[in-house]
Amino acid sequence: MSDGIRFGEVAEVYDEVRPGYSPELAGAIARYHGSAPADVVEVGAGTGKGTEVLRALGGRLTCIEPDERMAALLRARFPDVAVLVRRFEDGGAGPADVLGCALAWHWLNPGRRNRLAFDALRPGGTLAIFGHRYAYADPGHERAFDEAFASVDPRPAQPRAEPHDDVLASGLWADVRAERSSRHLALDADAYLRLVRTFGPFRAKSAPEQERTLGVLAATLQRLGGGTVLDLRATLTLARRA
Repeated sequence: MSDGIRFGEVAEVYDEVRPGYSPELAGAIARYHGSAPADVVEVGAGTGKGTEVLRALGGRLTCIEPDERMAALLRARFPDVAVLVRRFEDGGAGPADVLGCALAWHWLNPGRRNRLAFDALRPGGTLAIFGHRYAYADPGHERAFDEAFASVDPRPAQPRAEPHDDVLASGLWADVRAERSSRHLALDADAYLRLVRTFGPFRAKSAPEQERTLGVLAATLQRLGGGTVLDLRATLTLARRA
């Protein structure tokens, strides 16, 4: 999960602008699990966007976050939650009844993440992976932003495996399910540009590339009327350690 620490550079911006999750996710996880969990572990907790969901399950919550800057904000928001500043791949997580991961599964070692999560759960335990995919409510806006990003970096985006497919392909889990929902989020130009600053591909760029990207996006937003509406597509993947 080493690349995930790049978000610590903009920890406060991340905490301010990244959208949270619907409280309905906690209900979906609880129904799937079937009983009140005694212990819950969150992997890659960041500043606590997913922590809000997992905390609502009612068990003792331990959050694992490798970046001290993100963890500091997490502790401030949730002083009742145990926060461990280390990588999940270093081991020692659990035992837990529920292991949750909000928008961080793809940062974990792909060859080890399923086994590590499986081993961290008690028999009958639940794996819950959730996150947003960012799209646009207006197809015209989507084309405009695709063209804007491509004008700065024409390389195609690297495809990201869906957590559901990754979990299913591991062969470790029982009763693998995926639940999907979406909602719209209106953003003015400033909020959109601040959000872009927290995206992994943007964080990976050099400082000059970042500045050029923000300039092109600002011009695009101006042509589109000064803002846009995102289509936040949430996916919840659930699986059980049989």
